[in-house]
Amino acid sequence: MTPAETRAASLDTKPRTVVEPVTERDGVDGRAVPAAVPERGAAERSASDGGKRPWWHNRRRRDLAAYAVFLLAAVWVTSQIWVDPAGRVASLYVSDPAQVQFFLAHSVRVVLHGEFPFYTDQFNYPDGVNLMANTAILALGIPMVPITLLFGPAVTFVLLITLALSGTAFAWYYVLSRHVVRSPLAAAVGGWFCGFSPAMLSHASWHPNIISQWLLPFIVWRVLVITRTTRPWRDGAILGLLVVWQAFINEEILLFTAMACGIFLIAVVVQRPGMWSAAWRPLGKAVLTCTVVAGSLLAYPLYIQFAGPMAYHGLSSAVQDYGNDIAALVAQGSPTLGGDRRANVNLAPNYSEENAFFGWSLALIAVGIVVWLRREMIVRALAATGLFFVILSLGERITWWDRELIPGPWELLVRLPLLDAVVPTRFGMITTVVIGILLAIAAERVRALKVADPRTLRTLAASGLVLALLPIAPMPLKMTTRPPVPEFITSDRWREYVSAEQTLVPIPVPSMGNTHGMRWAASTNLDFKIPGGYFLAPRNANTGDAGRFGGRPSGMGSILEEVSRTGRTPKLDDRERRRSLDELRYWNAAILVLPEGQPNVEPLKQTVEQIVGPGRQELDVWIWDVRPLTQTND
Repeated sequence: MTPAETRAASLDTKPRTVVEPVTERDGVDGRAVPAAVPERGAAERSASDGGKRPWWHNRRRRDLAAYAVFLLAAVWVTSQIWVDPAGRVASLYVSDPAQVQFFLAHSVRVVLHGEFPFYTDQFNYPDGVNLMANTAILALGIPMVPITLLFGPAVTFVLLITLALSGTAFAWYYVLSRHVVRSPLAAAVGGWFCGFSPAMLSHASWHPNIISQWLLPFIVWRVLVITRTTRPWRDGAILGLLVVWQAFINEEILLFTAMACGIFLIAVVVQRPGMWSAAWRPLGKAVLTCTVVAGSLLAYPLYIQFAGPMAYHGLSSAVQDYGNDIAALVAQGSPTLGGDRRANVNLAPNYSEENAFFGWSLALIAVGIVVWLRREMIVRALAATGLFFVILSLGERITWWDRELIPGPWELLVRLPLLDAVVPTRFGMITTVVIGILLAIAAERVRALKVADPRTLRTLAASGLVLALLPIAPMPLKMTTRPPVPEFITSDRWREYVSAEQTLVPIPVPSMGNTHGMRWAASTNLDFKIPGGYFLAPRNANTGDAGRFGGRPSGMGSILEEVSRTGRTPKLDDRERRRSLDELRYWNAAILVLPEGQPNVEPLKQTVEQIVGPGRQELDVWIWDVRPLTQTND
């Protein structure tokens, strides 16, 4: 980055190194700030201090130490999964990890077999699934193909979670330490909160695509650079490539980031209207370049997403209504030191969506920082951005302890294009980043205060920071055991029955609540197809309809799901049997597979026998060879 870019970028309130002062116009908060100069060379440092500088004065060593701390914290958080990646899963919801592992196995097929990356019929056969509309995490899965091949998708899943938490924390530390604050410790505080906030921890058991936010600091920084860049075409192209990369990790987080950058820049221009006259030309050129680069690379994938097979428009109304309760802003997240799952009931849509939960102490300190540093333009702009997204995160109905108060502004936006496909509670993750940046700035300002007793002041500041962050300190994610993949699958015995265009039907039929069959397929790198599954698709498989979880309704699937849940064996009539057989033919089923260890295995076995007749035991499963019933004559 050139010196002109460094001085002009909007967030560069306190360059990292110290020398001569510059004029007031160079500081975004309207105050004179020190100018940045290159660090002294190794020879010059050695001559001046005899080569005895402490290790933390070396930037590379500081960075390595910071990442080591973040990585150790991430391993601590995921420690209960690392004990047995294939046999342990989040204790509340098991569907999302199975879905992610399926997507990781799909990346293997893309690399090894050249399969189409944006659509597959390996599950929900024969209708298939639009993977661009289902966050197939290709930008994470494809680089991890060697790990998936060597150790399986379950190991890749927990590795992605670990790297996502530590990588996001380090990425924010890196950008903050280079461009926002001079103190590495202040940057580490901000990076820590951005990487290990309650919101990040709540998603860590299930959503590596959401917590893989290590590109966002660089996207935000490049957006701010292009407001005053002297190389708009180059910087616009760099931003465009970052946008494409993030789009294949998670489009929703990318949209939130774009909105946050827009709100922040508007807040800056409102305070300093004169900045617009200098910024609009380079900004316009860079945005145009970014649009061309990103648009050309994403045009076809987005066409598949919005107009390709099994495309849908808008999410289920139940998900669109997911909002934060106001009380959640001052409660403590469940996976934290002071968290309590029972106390958080009804404050979030579910435990995987605790996207606020800052706690009283941190909430008060964040407000106090804004009041204390209210004269700084960057703080006011950050405060406006954080408040904007807090309000949006409350959803369509603003509630207090689950009691509806008034309609929320999200009610006016929920049906707009693009916004109709986001989950509003997740807007709280942007406020999390804002608080992380405010903490870094406040730590830096405390360090720079000129007082008679600086040691006492810093002790008090550190105590306040501990008071704010200790209650929401990350704890190991709670796990439970899950059934192993049957030996019938792992030994490849299934290959004797199932051809490439036939399906293996797990019992119960895969659905949002029954995803073990998806893990079976993922363990084979999707060498066999399955009907059903957990995914987003248009209602009744009609491309272009509103989205819902799962494919077209299945009579047989519903019957077996009810039996699995209740343990009661129904008496099927002729109509139900005929419909079930028709569905097996539609799925081109080869065999039905019921593990011996499946809960309510006997009622499930009796129900299947009413449809297709007696089965037989093979290894650790019951199987029904239905090829004679499903094959059709030409």
